[in-house]
Amino acid sequence: MFLSVFDMFKVGIGPSSSHTMGPMVAAARFLDTMRASPFHFRGLRASLHGSLAFTGVGHATDRATILGLAGFAPDTYDAEKAEAAFARIRDTKQIEVEGLPPLDFDPQKDLHFDFGPALPGHANGMILKATDAQGDVILQETYYSIGGGFVLTAGELAEAGGAKAKARADVPFPFETAAEMLQMANASGLSIAQMKRQNELRFRSAAELDRGMDRIWEVMTDCIDRGMKGTGILPGGLKVRRRAKGIHDALMAERGLNMTAPHTINDWMSLYAMAVNEENAAGGQVVTAPTNGAAGVVPAVIRYYLDHVPGASTAKVGDFLLTAAAIGGLCKHNASISGAECGCQAEVGSAAAMAAAGLAAVLGGTPEQVENAAEIALEHHLGMTCDPVKGLVQVPCIERNGLGAIKAVSAASLSLRGDGQHLVSLDVCIETMRQTGRDMHEKYKETSLGGLAVNVPNC
Repeated sequence: MFLSVFDMFKVGIGPSSSHTMGPMVAAARFLDTMRASPFHFRGLRASLHGSLAFTGVGHATDRATILGLAGFAPDTYDAEKAEAAFARIRDTKQIEVEGLPPLDFDPQKDLHFDFGPALPGHANGMILKATDAQGDVILQETYYSIGGGFVLTAGELAEAGGAKAKARADVPFPFETAAEMLQMANASGLSIAQMKRQNELRFRSAAELDRGMDRIWEVMTDCIDRGMKGTGILPGGLKVRRRAKGIHDALMAERGLNMTAPHTINDWMSLYAMAVNEENAAGGQVVTAPTNGAAGVVPAVIRYYLDHVPGASTAKVGDFLLTAAAIGGLCKHNASISGAECGCQAEVGSAAAMAAAGLAAVLGGTPEQVENAAEIALEHHLGMTCDPVKGLVQVPCIERNGLGAIKAVSAASLSLRGDGQHLVSLDVCIETMRQTGRDMHEKYKETSLGGLAVNVPNC
């Protein structure tokens, strides 16, 4: 099994990796299929199913799908150009994109929210269609947005569920479980980050790898900085105030005072995470870590490490990201990182496990202690539901990232107080998350049909 650090950490836009980035990527893939087709197209249609329908408006899924069909991509997204293109499509009821003729598309008629049963492959399903001059469908594809910006066609998803899922990747350390990861670390004498680096170097040069990770951290920390300066009300109708700037100003005012309580450090960790997720909720540039809904946890813990831990070094950020990616890959491969599939345990829980592992690694932890840190963090998110109020990634998501960062740091610290030996393994914890997600009622899996979403007034 191999999932790159650049699979787990992708530069994109808010508010959701599965509901915003995924549909945009799916639309881009459909355009490529159309360009390779011999047919003559005149129009487009789209339908959103399952969680993409139930929380699609709050996550801007409809807008993301339309902009994806107009040629926009998450990693190169230009907000000003996107706004102009969206207005033009709304007015002209036509999409013009490179390599294809003008295509008829009326957002009010040709984009359908299907609130019936979800498509069979995954809770986040969408169907894209291309029509001829008579309006008949001549090309159709079903896509699933499976979390973290990952997109599979129905055929690819079926293949991934078969024998291919267990195929060994052509890398030096193809671990599929935490147990295999620890066995390989012990046999090689390498850290988890070192093994992960060797795997990455199978596909890219050391310089490319380091530049890519520098870019990831640059976007992460810039997002924190923007979030700590942002003011006003978040979009969507809940009238949630941005709080990160106020918290940052208060913490800066208290610096150097003898009366500051030790637990104030928790406020710094929460601040960094909340700053990211407020930016995400506002549709800003973020990094999936492993998803947008959980995007604040990993950068918050890295920033905590750099700003507050004596002896911290930016030279270790790469090791942090590589270790975190290894853990995130195990969560995705053996369970899920999708809130629509397994609830928030799969998003913030996985993120906390990744962050705890990364912090334990850069603080000098052994592979066993790193695995223990990840397990502690994930274990204490098990069963967490995904119940966003009004389908927006705001309540409870923003604060939840702050608490996820605090748990991650506590898990890393606790693991470093031990020798890595513990009763519940990370593999057992990941499998428990999978089973819990399978058994969890659909209304608690990013549908906004239960929990806080129905008990908090949407007015």
